[in-house]
Amino acid sequence: MQSHFIEKKFAYDGTQLRSLFAYLDHGILGPSIVSWQGPCSISFDHMVDGEDLLAKAVIQGDEMLHFIIEVFDRDLFSGVLLQRMFASIAKDYLQHNSSSVLGERSLHRDGDDIYLDDRKLSISIATRSPVSVMVHFAMNVTNKGTPVETLSLGDLKLDPRRVSEDLMTLFRKEFISIVTATQKVRPVP
Repeated sequence: MQSHFIEKKFAYDGTQLRSLFAYLDHGILGPSIVSWQGPCSISFDHMVDGEDLLAKAVIQGDEMLHFIIEVFDRDLFSGVLLQRMFASIAKDYLQHNSSSVLGERSLHRDGDDIYLDDRKLSISIATRSPVSVMVHFAMNVTNKGTPVETLSLGDLKLDPRRVSEDLMTLFRKEFISIVTATQKVRPVP
């Protein structure tokens, strides 16, 4: 599992959620997690979530911290598990690192989304290509340009670059530990 922070800011529009994005656009071959900062606006042509399509949901924000995870030769169930694992890691990290701002209040995870009360911090989707599973996960850096009431990393007084680097490190560590766990057991008859 490799990780990489992309220095260039650019918008997430849904087209980045494709197999080999990290490799073809950024030279990161194999299982990976990449991250960057930029706006978000997903057209219906590139929206993957059927529920959002049926609801004609507007998914956008003026500034978000984006992550794309790609793992090869896995099914969609595994992709959703990776998505929820990442959301859990992010929630725990944010709770710990913004405790001075949150006080007694707690962030909570509902599926793959993170909230403070009814204020939504994140968006996410997992999907599958013929060769891999991919996850897009993003958190608001600011609350500007969002169609619902949101929470942002700015509200939590957290630096997006630091959050990105730390979360990618934590995810890589957990992923490697999982792979190791699959390689140290004997089969049972």
